[in-house]
Amino acid sequence: MRFGIVAGEASGDLLGAGLIAAIKQRHPDAVFEGIAGPQMIAAGAVSLYPMERLSVMGLVEVLGRYRELIGIRRRLAEHFLANPPDVFIGIDAPDFNLGLERRLREAGIKTAHYVSPSVWAWRQRRVKKIARSTDLMLTLFPFEASFYEQHHVPVRFVGHHLADTIPLEVDKSVARRALDLPATGEILALLPGSRSSELRYLAADFIGAARWLCARRPGLTVVAPLVNAERRAQFEAVLAEQDAPPSLILVDGHSREVMAAADVVLLASGTAALEAMLLKRPMVVAYRLAALTYWLVKRMIKVDKVSLPNLLAGEHLVPELIQHDATPERLGAAVLSYLENPQAAAAVNVRFDEIHRDLRRNASEQAAEAILQLAAS
Repeated sequence: MRFGIVAGEASGDLLGAGLIAAIKQRHPDAVFEGIAGPQMIAAGAVSLYPMERLSVMGLVEVLGRYRELIGIRRRLAEHFLANPPDVFIGIDAPDFNLGLERRLREAGIKTAHYVSPSVWAWRQRRVKKIARSTDLMLTLFPFEASFYEQHHVPVRFVGHHLADTIPLEVDKSVARRALDLPATGEILALLPGSRSSELRYLAADFIGAARWLCARRPGLTVVAPLVNAERRAQFEAVLAEQDAPPSLILVDGHSREVMAAADVVLLASGTAALEAMLLKRPMVVAYRLAALTYWLVKRMIKVDKVSLPNLLAGEHLVPELIQHDATPERLGAAVLSYLENPQAAAAVNVRFDEIHRDLRRNASEQAAEAILQLAAS
């Protein structure tokens, strides 16, 4: 069997590697080629172009590489049209993959798209383009599958690989020992984001919230994991402009371990919120954008919840403090409510466990089964 496959960034590389391994368990001679990262290549894929050429974010950056990206997509289409695979699989990267999928599908090649764009949240008219581009959508979350079913797009909910890899129970004391953190006492994990823009808009208020909390919980330890040296330097620059909270500890990387060691997590909305939920750690979610961007997004978005735990729960399970609401006092008060009310934190964790079990479906095996069924149909 032959498969075309394209991933555009590290998260897609991880999903692709799991999918390739699961298909090869059933069909050891299966061939995969397209655009792959190091993990997919290690799993057996042949990469015709470096994945880094697709790993571009931001409007200006995309415009600067537009001709190159269009050229790569055109040459890939010509390659697959001349050598048709049994199925072409686009992993995330919708701006690149959906156009390629549509051209191949119109030529009679079966196509699947793994990881739904946030079409359920904004620009919902994109679902028509998706319906023309793919024979099967593979989603990570059940509410995404419900959206596609409502729009009569073939879909399968396969679960999330993080739910498969993170244990249902994570020992807080083990995480604290591994990070050499205090074995007793309260710990707040502070995650203001992995991108420069997120730290620019949130770091000062997160630090202020930690300082506000330390004044009310004198024994509180605050731990901030920073994703790389650049983000650490950016965070330290903000720290230098104000009084640092007492007992603040900076950690290079290890964000999952820091969350596992914590009693409560204060974080920027994103994948970290999903990880905190799977770790069963109560959280407060915040986000802030540039004023004009927020004004535009607010008018386009179709959901009243932004964090994955709340979207998955179908209710406002954890506090979300967005834009002007993300002040140090409000962030601190939301965290404090967990620390002062352990029963509320425990109730939230019960719901987290239910959601974790629903997402824990052996995603790679589910995706492989769906792809092979599509190939055989």
